[in-house]
Amino acid sequence: MDPVIFLTQILIPALWQGLIITLELVLLTAPFGLLLGVGIALGRQYGGRVLSSLCAGYIVFFKGCPLLLLLFMLYFGLPTIGIILPAFTASVIGFILCNAAYNSEYIRGAIKSIKDGQMTAAQALGMTKVQAIETIILPQALRRAIPGLSNEFIYLIKYSSLAYMITVVELSGAGKLVATKYFLYNETFLAVGIVYLALVTLTTFGVDRLEKRLAIPGMVQKSGR
Repeated sequence: MDPVIFLTQILIPALWQGLIITLELVLLTAPFGLLLGVGIALGRQYGGRVLSSLCAGYIVFFKGCPLLLLLFMLYFGLPTIGIILPAFTASVIGFILCNAAYNSEYIRGAIKSIKDGQMTAAQALGMTKVQAIETIILPQALRRAIPGLSNEFIYLIKYSSLAYMITVVELSGAGKLVATKYFLYNETFLAVGIVYLALVTLTTFGVDRLEKRLAIPGMVQKSGR
């Protein structure tokens, strides 16, 4: 087959369709994974004994459960008890549950890095604990957690490929279908790898700009050379 025809008429259109699905998976997962992660981190750090234990149990379970196994449970397991989820929906739910567990640990670590005196000072000024967390602790913690959260976002881009295992034809799945049909594995998977590299590079650049934009003057150490 002519390489130009294969590239322009077969490979690029197929990968474009797969890329759209990948972006939908990532963009639907990321905000909900972050919100749930914030809630779990706050529950573990400031909740009572019961809530903190439940949040810790959530983290242990979803960090310990392989994501592929979780997707299988949601897509193949739930129908046995009468709950049927579309493959795309099952993928998004699985990604959110897993993503939130890791995000919560980055955020909790950032919260613990903030000195206890700030909470004490806020309460001395008449703020409630909730007000202090909302206006003082959490904004600082989210800034400090950006590097870790960005790593998890990049992981999300890459492990979105697991959705193909439950029939969601995302980027890598589209590449696999083309490769197995035309037996052009090296060319196809090289193109898929380039697309993933571009996504990760753009994310890294965007996060770097975000860190600089949200940096607090006088509190950011310049990297040495």
